[in-house]
Amino acid sequence: MVIGSLAIDLFLRQSRSLKDKRRVLLSLKDRVRQKFNVGVAEVAFQDVRQRARLGVVAVGAERQPVESALSKVVEFVRFQGRGAELLDFQIEFL
Repeated sequence: MVIGSLAIDLFLRQSRSLKDKRRVLLSLKDRVRQKFNVGVAEVAFQDVRQRARLGVVAVGAERQPVESALSKVVEFVRFQGRGAELLDFQIEFL
């Protein structure tokens, strides 16, 4: 069994309040969950209105499919973020 974790740092330029931030992140998390069948949660910067870190987890029998899925999540967020700019990401395996 392979567990892959992805940390995604985001900048939410248009966010004027935490409520704006939550709206953007909720939409993004829902779309990522539905499209890639992964676990997603906000894991840092909860009280900062223009920054966010999402944690994404995928589990599989082999490393290659897990790595591929997480890489596709990164590309999806980069181009379909809708108000969230990708600043950085890090993929790790257990």
